[in-house]
Amino acid sequence: MIKPDEQSATEIETSVITMTPTAANKVRELLAQENDPSLGLRIFVAGGGCSGLQYGMTLDEEQEDDTVVLIKHEDGDFKVLIDYVSKGHVINSEVHYLDSLMGAGFTVNNPNAVSSCGCGHSFKTADDADSQPRSCGCGH
Repeated sequence: MIKPDEQSATEIETSVITMTPTAANKVRELLAQENDPSLGLRIFVAGGGCSGLQYGMTLDEEQEDDTVVLIKHEDGDFKVLIDYVSKGHVINSEVHYLDSLMGAGFTVNNPNAVSSCGCGHSFKTADDADSQPRSCGCGH
């Protein structure tokens, strides 16, 4: 954890990802519920899912070597935290929050994905084209 009074070597970037207003509102709501100013939204990529990689999101504290994206919001700016490995997979992506009859949740519009599962949580990049598909349990 990087304490607020410590000088962070992490630079704040604004061009790694973007977030729709709906997604930003939802993140602000979740952060307000936690009432911990040290938290931000961590977006990460892990192996798994039917397409080879899957997105994950959690509220977390900034770690050394994170890329920090500052999201401007009328109710207070917040940080999106992306680890070094995940950054290459999500760069130039847009995060959206969808609330429909089929369910609610965050989705990622990722221009780096060459294929994805119908659930929107699993994807494959050109670098992963030779990996074997696996079931993610989404029914697609």
